[in-house]
Amino acid sequence: MEVPPKISQQFSNFIWAAKGKAAYAYECAAVMCFCAVKKAKVLMEGESDRMKEYHDMYDRMAKRCLMLSNRAIIQFINGIYEVNHPLDSEVTYNWTEHEDDDLRKTLADTIITIGGVSSYHLEFQMSEDGSITFRILEYGFNHAIKKQKDEAVLEFPEPILICLYEAKAVPAEKTLEIRFGKQGVYHYKVPVIKYLALSQEELHQKNMIILIPFQLLKLRKEIEKEITEENLKALKYLVTHDIINSIAMNVEAGNITPTDGRKLKSLTLQLYHHIYDKYQEVADEGVSEAVEEALILDIDVIEMEHKKEIKKKEKEIEEKQSEVDALKLLLQGKSPEEAAEILHISMERMEEIMKS
Repeated sequence: MEVPPKISQQFSNFIWAAKGKAAYAYECAAVMCFCAVKKAKVLMEGESDRMKEYHDMYDRMAKRCLMLSNRAIIQFINGIYEVNHPLDSEVTYNWTEHEDDDLRKTLADTIITIGGVSSYHLEFQMSEDGSITFRILEYGFNHAIKKQKDEAVLEFPEPILICLYEAKAVPAEKTLEIRFGKQGVYHYKVPVIKYLALSQEELHQKNMIILIPFQLLKLRKEIEKEITEENLKALKYLVTHDIINSIAMNVEAGNITPTDGRKLKSLTLQLYHHIYDKYQEVADEGVSEAVEEALILDIDVIEMEHKKEIKKKEKEIEEKQSEVDALKLLLQGKSPEEAAEILHISMERMEEIMKS
């Protein structure tokens, strides 16, 4: 970064005349230091922007996964908390607004209430953070204050921390010791789910299908370290077999709706491009093409089925409406033939309506 020539010359002349060569050298060094600090600040701001973009992408992805159908969300809550809420229960989202010093560490902070009674606090994390347990307690406390019904009672939501990174050193449960003086000590506990360490069977048992796009993170570190034929094949298999089959199986089982399935495939494709598009070898080896064909074609099939369902419902509504209109015309004294002509329906259809 350069000082403007005019200012630089005036500044130099003044220093040279007033203080001599030694002072001039000192002042020049000061200007150079100022410029270096300014440049470092610009670089740091650029890095901060990149980290914010990184955070925003995964934050949006997590929140979109948590906003699928009520049925899918209740199945998910039932699975990870080992509860048994009816699948037609009401689902309420309590999004919290907060600012952290380090946005890259905490992702979607979501408190979901099922049936207007039971609240669950879900926290997603992309990297290790020693203060996460305290923040979960803080957000839970704010929620308890906001939803307080009895002045003498504070009811906290049930917390769970979901780690979306290789959390090998993270314990199965995080604990925060709260000391109340003479009243004693309370240990606030937050169960931890190490998402990337779960097998396909464990994911199925916990009804975690709504987070299936994040399976793409399993191979991210390996491919960052070295791109090999083996891990490229593994990436292709992960998407075209594990992810797609899991979604199809859960749609068929009724755990998620066809629309949920379509959204999950779309989110998987978006996250795939976000993580792996920067590697030219992935495209050169045909992995990206295979992934796109598998996901896009499958999305098209689900969309087609969804459109068929909509058309079927529309036809049923039209038929019901034609029955009502036909009965109205008959009550007005129109003959069946006249009513059929007015409604542009066949006499066979009119006879069916009259018999129903």
